[in-house]
Amino acid sequence: MSIPALFLLAVALGTDAFSMCLGIGMAGVKRLQVLLITLTVLLFHIAMPLLGFQLGELAGGFLGRTATLVGAVLLLYLGVRMIRESSGGDAPRVMLLNNWGLLLLGASVSMDALSVGFTLGTLQAQLIFTVVTFGLVAGLMTFSGLVLGRFLGQVAGERARLLGGLILIGIGVKLFFH
Repeated sequence: MSIPALFLLAVALGTDAFSMCLGIGMAGVKRLQVLLITLTVLLFHIAMPLLGFQLGELAGGFLGRTATLVGAVLLLYLGVRMIRESSGGDAPRVMLLNNWGLLLLGASVSMDALSVGFTLGTLQAQLIFTVVTFGLVAGLMTFSGLVLGRFLGQVAGERARLLGGLILIGIGVKLFFH
C-alpha cells in the first residue's frame, strides 16, 4: 500500500472521531479531557486494527455491531443531554473522564478500524507502520475536533451546545443504521 493511500485510509478512519469530538468540544471540555479523549482514540485506532487482524471476520462481525450499538446509545444520550442543557443557563460540562465513558467513546469511533484490520494482511501492508499511522492521524483529528468544537462553543455559547447535541444525535442515529 502506498503512503498516500495509507494516509487517505487513515483520514477516512478518523472522520468519525473528528465529527463526534467536534460535537463534544462544543459542549465544553477541559484540557485534561481533551488529552484523555485524544489519547484514548489514538490508542484504540492502533489496537482495533491489530485486534481485527488477529480475531478474524467471524468474531469481529459480532463484536463490531455490538460495540457500534453501545456507542450509538452513548452518542444519543450525550446529544440529548447537550440539547437539554442548551436551554438552561450555565450547564455542566460533558464528563467523559470515567473509564467506561472513555472506553465506549474509543470503541465507538474505532469500529471501522477493527474491520480494516481484517484486510490488512491481504493488502500486504506493514502492519505496525500502518496501525501507528492510523492512531496518529485519528489522534490528531480527535484533538482538532475537540479544540475546534471547544472554540466554537465559547464563541457561539448555547447555540453551539445545541448544534453539538444535534451532531451527536445524528452520528448516533447513523451508527444504529450502519
